[in-house]
Amino acid sequence: MNNLRHDDAGLTGGELDRLKAAARAASERAYVPYSKFRVGAAVLAQDGDVIAGCNVENASYGLTCCAERATLFSAIAAGKRNLRALLLYTPTPQRYTPCGACRQVIAELAPQAKVICVCDSEESLVATPQELLPASFSL
Repeated sequence: MNNLRHDDAGLTGGELDRLKAAARAASERAYVPYSKFRVGAAVLAQDGDVIAGCNVENASYGLTCCAERATLFSAIAAGKRNLRALLLYTPTPQRYTPCGACRQVIAELAPQAKVICVCDSEESLVATPQELLPASFSL
């Protein structure tokens, strides 16, 4: 998929591979009848569990849920609070970063996680939530 090194994100090679595989598989399940833009995401919990999600669109565009939020909400629902990494995958030649709404959710629900953005080329990004959204809302 790309040559991102696992140590760039503070992960083992196996952890990074598991995240990529889960996010890629989730992107194939995306419900995208309007944009046709598939996105998959996967989080790595402190206990090693991987939880994945995809974007789900709606005719009322404001009700659409991005892959990052779907994944984080699923992790919270599964009782996972300490998240080490969030990987975002798009089946495109260039990588994309989370939208503003997702950046705020990431900053609150996964403040210590590495955010990893990958695609089908060598292009990738590893950032902290604070780097993606330096002035986030907080409690």
